Amino acid sequence: MHVSFGVALLAAVLAGFIGAMSGLGGGVVLTPVLTLFGYDIKHAIALSALTVIATSSGSAAAYVRDRITNIRIGMFLEMFTIIGALIGATITLSAAKRPLFIAFGLVLLFSWATSFFQKPRTSYHPATPDRISRWLALKGEYYDLAERRSIPYHATNAIWGGLILFCAGVIAGLLGIGAGAVKVLAMDRVMGLPPKVSTTTSNFIIGVTALAGTSVYLASGLIDSGLAGPTVLGVLGGSFLATRLLVRLSNRTVRTFFLFVFLLIGIQMIIRGIGGYV
Repeated sequence: MHVSFGVALLAAVLAGFIGAMSGLGGGVVLTPVLTLFGYDIKHAIALSALTVIATSSGSAAAYVRDRITNIRIGMFLEMFTIIGALIGATITLSAAKRPLFIAFGLVLLFSWATSFFQKPRTSYHPATPDRISRWLALKGEYYDLAERRSIPYHATNAIWGGLILFCAGVIAGLLGIGAGAVKVLAMDRVMGLPPKVSTTTSNFIIGVTALAGTSVYLASGLIDSGLAGPTVLGVLGGSFLATRLLVRLSNRTVRTFFLFVFLLIGIQMIIRGIGGYV
């Protein structure tokens, strides 16, 4: 079913709003919203991947300017995520629609479970670098305005981190999302990076990873050029509206909103996949 300009714009604004409120970006919400309007899931995934590039670019540039993002670590991990994204997008081209719905639902439930069960670290203790991380000089330092001091750090478990980021790349390419939850989890818990460095470096990686997946969808003709503009603008507009509202809400309210929405969307995507309501 073809989606009109107005419907695509409305769906994108809604996706951008929910994505910004949850902190996971509009891409992870856009595909479920578009498919609810009857849009083909593969075309929705392709459009979603395109919006991920647009939404991550601005914030990534800001974090690089503030010297929080570790570009060296980001470029090392991008080697894994790009290959994964190319493989994931290629799988989507030949995959049946029902498994894609189920996979999307499972990823959303994983994001929900990660937020629900994981307790954020209140302090950072530098990791002991392994041989490969030391050889690659995967280290850095940034100034933390909250603590008013410079925080040096060194990555560890570089290969394990790369393998997990490869899996995140497959997920990103397969579903047209940023897969930021997996990337942050790997850098934070496996590679031992400070939370702020993990988050900002993940954002830096997301755009490049999405570009790799989008190239596959573009070459296959899955991206509707007539809907690309309103979709990108809608997600950016919805994200802007959410940021205006976000500062007025408590952390507990935002977390409750995230948990409710992603649990609801994840379950309905799995039900639609299993039941064949695609």
